[in-house]
Amino acid sequence: MSGLRVPSYTSVPVDGGELAVAVWGDLSDGAPVLAVHGITASSMAWIETATRLPGPVVAPDLRGRGGSGTLGGPYGMASHARDCVAVLDALGIERARVAGHSMGGFVAAVLAHRYPERVARLVLVDGGAPLPAPPGGPETVLGPAARRLRMRFPSREAYRDHWRAHPAFADWTPAAEAYIDYDLAGADGGFRSRVSEDAMAADFVDLHSGAAPHKAYEALPHGTPFLRAERGLLDETPPLYPDPSALAELDVTTVAGTNHYSILFADAGTKAVAAALS
Repeated sequence: MSGLRVPSYTSVPVDGGELAVAVWGDLSDGAPVLAVHGITASSMAWIETATRLPGPVVAPDLRGRGGSGTLGGPYGMASHARDCVAVLDALGIERARVAGHSMGGFVAAVLAHRYPERVARLVLVDGGAPLPAPPGGPETVLGPAARRLRMRFPSREAYRDHWRAHPAFADWTPAAEAYIDYDLAGADGGFRSRVSEDAMAADFVDLHSGAAPHKAYEALPHGTPFLRAERGLLDETPPLYPDPSALAELDVTTVAGTNHYSILFADAGTKAVAAALS
């Protein structure tokens, strides 16, 4: 991970157990950023952004992901938002700049709606605005990212190869590799993702049809920054949000040359995210 800031991890008590939380930097050194990851991701989705930001960054592994992979429900955007408040409380953070990517955008919006006093600035990264209900389930929409949850891999390198074949990860970076490696559990001959399929399934339904994310979006302040990837989850067009005019109440920036994943790993994307949070 040459050149990347390596986080420390702490545990925060939440309903039902403990949440793993990545911390980059000294929490007393400037206004902290709370970074919330996507539906099958983890705190390490933010490693490149955290490296670009001068101050502290806090990123929880949401329930059923990463170091919180064995923590069960309740899932859903409101539950994750409550867990984020517990993280802020445990770390002594009164207010944070909050960024949410993909599903994390929906969590961040609910956090800002229900606990506005804890959010100094909100930045949505290709997520948080309503999406049409898809005809299929998570595997139809998320493709290899969802299918991997039922797969077993003989080695760490085999898991990396699975991701290298993903069209959105054609530009392989040290940050992407760190993110992929962190997701693994097990040992040689039995590696698997640390993401809970139950968590993914429950959250997929809630972000598309739940009342909490819908109300949170309706309450977003005019001009909330929204960074839109130019291409979709499989590096395809149209992107996840094909029509910027549908986000007219938001301050939309389309980040050229990025897809739904590379907006957190590629140079153009992470520069845009860091600038929006500054």
